[in-house]
Amino acid sequence: MTRALRELGEDKLLAQIFPRLNRNSRVVIGAGDDCAVVKFRGAKDWLLLKTDCVVEEVHFTRETNARSVGWKAMMRALSDFAAMSGIPEFALITLAAAGKKKASWVAQLYAGLNRAAAHFDVAIVGGETSETAGPTVIVVSVAGFVERRRCILRSGGKANDDLFVTGRLGGSFRERHLNFVPRVDEARWLTANFKVHAMMDLSDGLGTDLPRLARASKLGFAIDQRALPLSRGCTIQQAIAEGEDYELLFAISPRDRTRLEKMWRKKFPRLPLTRIGKLNRQLTAVRLGLISRFDKLKALSQSKGNQQLPSGYVHFRQRR
Repeated sequence: MTRALRELGEDKLLAQIFPRLNRNSRVVIGAGDDCAVVKFRGAKDWLLLKTDCVVEEVHFTRETNARSVGWKAMMRALSDFAAMSGIPEFALITLAAAGKKKASWVAQLYAGLNRAAAHFDVAIVGGETSETAGPTVIVVSVAGFVERRRCILRSGGKANDDLFVTGRLGGSFRERHLNFVPRVDEARWLTANFKVHAMMDLSDGLGTDLPRLARASKLGFAIDQRALPLSRGCTIQQAIAEGEDYELLFAISPRDRTRLEKMWRKKFPRLPLTRIGKLNRQLTAVRLGLISRFDKLKALSQSKGNQQLPSGYVHFRQRR
């Protein structure tokens, strides 16, 4: 592990770390999916655990409204609960900020955190504060639950499954990433009515997250880029590569396609649901490209294999 982080990127770094982490007999799913899944003594449901962070000048700028930063920090973690069809219940907040930071900014930050938590009836039950000489960092840790039969992983995809996405893709550069609502309710409806094989949320962009789901399921994929549901003013490349959509990407049997589309239109008439492609048995190798959250779109790399797809956001490789 002597290579610099910017050479490895997030996925390769974590692939080196995860196998070395200690586990015990109560771990159902450890590091590597959207949430950790563990057994809790005496409980029939599984406990879900998630921690996420937002960092100044990576996920928000110094000029970003503090309430919006708080909203985003909380909702990012809750979006991972949506990906597992879980119900979030409790949150801890860790704040690292410079001593010169205004107390009024921090108050507005917590107002945003609290408003986001209240949207899903999540109780903020504590946390930690610390001084730092570096940029402001907000860490949100969330605990909740999911019924065993409704827990959806990235790894359950099957060959020939249809791939669907909720909502529209792209637009994070126009601050959509500061006011999104995670698809918790939609995920719960999906697992109550259908057998979803695999699911995750789109936080790093379709070009990064779809290959992750396919790799976890040991499958390849093919998508129709012309079918992608674009946010207003976005190009196909931006919809694939920008990231921070926080929509659901899921795989489901083609036998359920017609029923799903019909029931979805009735239940969520204002939220698009789009079939974008399929999982297949041909493994797809994707060479990661570069895209910055705040810079203009950079050159996009092409994948090898059966599908050409620009990459989304890659941590540790995005610094200017």
